[in-house]
Order: sequence, then structure tokens, then C-alpha cells
Amino acid sequence: MADLGMTREEALALLWDHVRTDYTRRHSLATEAVMRALARRLGHDEDLWGLTGLIHDLDYEDVGGDPRRHGLQAAEVLAARGCPPEMTEAIVAHNGDVLGVPCRTPLDFALSAGESITGMVFAMALVLPSKSLKDVQARSVRKRLKEPRFAANVSRERIAQHQGLALTEEEFVGIAVEAMKAIADVLEAPDLPGPASR
Repeated sequence: MADLGMTREEALALLWDHVRTDYTRRHSLATEAVMRALARRLGHDEDLWGLTGLIHDLDYEDVGGDPRRHGLQAAEVLAARGCPPEMTEAIVAHNGDVLGVPCRTPLDFALSAGESITGMVFAMALVLPSKSLKDVQARSVRKRLKEPRFAANVSRERIAQHQGLALTEEEFVGIAVEAMKAIADVLEAPDLPGPASR
């Protein structure tokens, strides 16, 4: 296993230090779950993929909404901590449509698609009577992907990067939905549990 430059607990503490909004923290945890599930399915390093998903938006609030800096600042912080280049490159590439950096590796494609699909799954839960992730069905998410006005801020182009993983849309969405449902109790907790050291 590659040296990731930090443990999951250290990554979580770093995320909590840099990201203060509840939604972005939940999005980060959801992305970690999706990335771990994709790594398992595709035979990649689950810890590398999971931590990349967990901290991919590390600089989201620090850059003050400037999309031309998003990903770049996080990559600098993580490189200084000794995180592997494949992690920092994927974090830059997940905003690659803005930065002009194409996805090249499976990790790049997975992060771009994986972090984007979480927005669709969260949005799908909100329109259900229960408002629970546990009741989201992959086929419903796939149907909503074809409706541009539903969760309009979620990039369908980024989600389509799943094709770089040789997964069909059905396979990819199914993996993502099940990954988020598996940690629904955490993602839907009134008080999101943070690092143990807090």
C-alpha cells in the first residue's frame, strides 16, 4: 500500500480544520464512501481512493468561491504533507474542466464522477417522502440525470467521466447509491461526527 502522507483520522481532522459548512463535510464523507466502493469494485487501493475522496474539497472554502483556484490550493497543502502525486493530481483533475486539466488515470475519472454523483443522490433523497438516502433507488437517480432542471448545478459532464472507468451508467450509479446508503446513518445524523480527537 502506498504511503498516503496521513491516516484517515488525520485527514478527517484536516478536513474539519479547513471546511466548516455542514453540507461540504457531508459531501466529503459521501465522496469517500463512493470512492472506496469504486476502488473495491475495480481492484484499486481503497485507502488511497477513499482518502482522495474525503479531502478532495479541502480548499473549497479557503479559495473563497474562486473556481480557478479550487483544487490547486488543496494539492499544494497535501503535497507539502507528503501525499502521493496521484492523489494531488486527481484532486486538481476533478476541477479539470475549469482548470484545463483532463482526467488521465482511473483515480482521476473516479473522483470527477464520484464526487459529482453524490449531489444527485442527495437531491433525490430530498424529493422522497421520507427524505432519506436509505430509500433512494439507483434507477430513479438515472432517470433524474436525464432531466437538466433537476439538481441543475450538478454537472452531468463530470458524472459521465465514469466512462473512463469502463463502467456503464447503470453500474456506476448503482455502486454510488449503495455506497451512500451504507453510511446513511452518518450522512443524515443531526450532529455530524467529526474526528475522534475533537
